[in-house]
Amino acid sequence: MRNPSASLPVRLRLTLAFCLAMAVVLTALGTFLHTRMGTELTAAVDLDLRARAAATVGSLARSERTPLDAGRGLIDPDESFGQILWPNGDVVETTPAVAAAPMLPPGTARTVTTPVFLERHVVGVDDPARLLALPVRLPGAVPRPAVLVVGAPLGDRAEALDRLLLLLLIGGPLALTASSYAGWLLAGAALRPVERIRREAAAISEAEPERRLTVPPTGDELARLARTLNAMLARLQDALEREHRFVDTAGHELRTPLALLRAQLELATARPRDRTELEAALRSAAAETDRLVGLAEDLLVLARARQGRLPLRRETVFLPGLLTDAAEAFRARATAAGATITVETRGSREATADVDPVRLRQVLHNLIDNALRHAGPAGPGRITLGVERADGTVRVCVRDRGRGFPPAVLAGPPSPRPDASAGGLGLSIVAMIAAAHGGRMDLADDPVGGATVTVSLRTAPARDGRAEGRSAAAGRRAEPAETAVERAAHRGGEGGRCAGAGTDPGRTGSPGRP
Repeated sequence: MRNPSASLPVRLRLTLAFCLAMAVVLTALGTFLHTRMGTELTAAVDLDLRARAAATVGSLARSERTPLDAGRGLIDPDESFGQILWPNGDVVETTPAVAAAPMLPPGTARTVTTPVFLERHVVGVDDPARLLALPVRLPGAVPRPAVLVVGAPLGDRAEALDRLLLLLLIGGPLALTASSYAGWLLAGAALRPVERIRREAAAISEAEPERRLTVPPTGDELARLARTLNAMLARLQDALEREHRFVDTAGHELRTPLALLRAQLELATARPRDRTELEAALRSAAAETDRLVGLAEDLLVLARARQGRLPLRRETVFLPGLLTDAAEAFRARATAAGATITVETRGSREATADVDPVRLRQVLHNLIDNALRHAGPAGPGRITLGVERADGTVRVCVRDRGRGFPPAVLAGPPSPRPDASAGGLGLSIVAMIAAAHGGRMDLADDPVGGATVTVSLRTAPARDGRAEGRSAAAGRRAEPAETAVERAAHRGGEGGRCAGAGTDPGRTGSPGRP
């Protein structure tokens, strides 16, 4: 069940909490003052009773005729009274105000052996009385024991406590109101910077993503909050810019095959064609359609990776055969471009691994396509596919004799998102698939020309071909797309390379070529 106080504004909740705390403090303070004052007033009455009892005992020692009058000058006569009683309760001597009856019953009088204070109603006195009873001896030939009782009414004490209580009941709420208002102002002053930060944050829009919050110079929690929010805004701005670059790249990648497909169809229908020309046009259109299908699959991989769930269906794969199939798929295109594709399987002719064959085939196709599209001045030259397996890791290498990677790309920090100037989506897809397998992608330039891409994939025990609805290798969720690409490319120099790669070990970088 929802707490009703949770819907109240923070300022009001702080004020109510402060008000409740002040109410508890004022109540405790008032109770302490009332109790303390009552104790002090009682002590003052007891002091007066002791003084009068001492004066009366001194008068008895001097054998004066009216000992009870000895201490009357110490207290207002209307406020003092006393009696001398026999132990059986009979009155020996009394003051006029209490002459109607003994001040102590016989049972109490017989038990007085030491000075004792009592509070009780006395006949002839309207208010409750405070009594001091102590044993004495009456003078005579044979001193006889008796009980001296002196008393004073507690009306003045009760009246003083009532006045104090009235003052507390009037002043307490006033003090609580004033302190609560001060708490309201204090809470408002404390939350004012938060409200200012909220207004500034609300004013930030997609049209001005570079805008930041003003950090107060206090160095306190609010300053740290503003800095944290600014860091979050910077990350959001970076993500927004990556999204824009991604959309630009996707549009750039899709525009070329669509334009070629449209041109082929328009050319085929521009004038009557013979069978041979129509078949050539259809084959060209089919090739562009295949490229569009590949781009759609790449975009789907990116979307799934961004959602943190790039699914893998691991099964035992014969690696040399998979490389040979990928080379054959691009053989005709490579021949048309004047390139050759070679598969090197030295030491790994029987190598198998538990990987996702569809994803690994996608890796190979993207890398071969990237090598063919980024040819050097003399053409792609020779494209070499290699594979090796060691220590539970499969390394797939693709080398070409193209233009290689620009020094700025290899030396600079990796771009977390591909863009049109960085070679498109292909290498980004490769990096994400490698990350989903628990591996990475390494990029390097060959000192004699060309580039080498090494993809390391962690293998897992075979599961009898059963599909794994997993988000990443070994049951882990795939990293976000930008994290996967950045981590895979940035650590290019950390992993091993395939045998014969011939790469420059000091130059690695982010995916894509100009």
